[in-house]
Amino acid sequence: MSEQNPSELQQVLSNIQKFFMQEVDLFGNVMYPSESGKGKKTDETAAAGYPQEPWASAAALDELNARICECQKCSLGVTRTKFVFGVGNPHAEIVLIGEAPGADEDAQGEPFVGRAGQLLNKILEAIHLKREEVFICNILKCRPPNNRDPQPEEVEQCEPYLWKQLELIKPKIILCLGRISAQTLLKTNDSLTKLREKVHDYRGIPLMVTFHPAALLRNPGWKRPTWEDVQKFRKKYDELMQK
Repeated sequence: MSEQNPSELQQVLSNIQKFFMQEVDLFGNVMYPSESGKGKKTDETAAAGYPQEPWASAAALDELNARICECQKCSLGVTRTKFVFGVGNPHAEIVLIGEAPGADEDAQGEPFVGRAGQLLNKILEAIHLKREEVFICNILKCRPPNNRDPQPEEVEQCEPYLWKQLELIKPKIILCLGRISAQTLLKTNDSLTKLREKVHDYRGIPLMVTFHPAALLRNPGWKRPTWEDVQKFRKKYDELMQK
């Protein structure tokens, strides 16, 4: 073996030091052993904007739920009754997203139950879909006290879980239920009327917007525009399925 030049050795040591400093910045003072294929997964996870946490490598929805259902990242973890992960077809072409669980959802651990859920089921049936065919979830997985709007820090902690859900499901299209859900995901203050007018993009997935079922219970006059919205949604979905 040829003797290594001191300057070359110094460069090698410097590169090693930089590598470990980068690892500390990413993961703290913990070393994770490398396995085949894991390097690529880490790169994908970083590109998706996920925190460097164990749940980010979940390979299925059930695994993801098991990893995050005890989440205590924000104060809602203390006040919730049940963690509301989401329900439906794990390979759904359509994902419906609300803002947060309400009292019924918090009690049962399932999104869109009670009167609002029954109305949502009827809306789906009107465009020839069943609840079991789609996936239904919320931005927040825990109920805010008194059903208040989600706070920015709560969305910041919880939205990456939604990103991972969508990555695993791989839907063709998203339907946002309600103004707050749409404004939060699209990072806009546009009115619901304006948001309903077009197809948006959410992390590479087409997204459309309509009224929240609970709002329709309070304002029956909004059922007609909701019907128009979901008709357009169904048409867009059919177009996507033909590609």
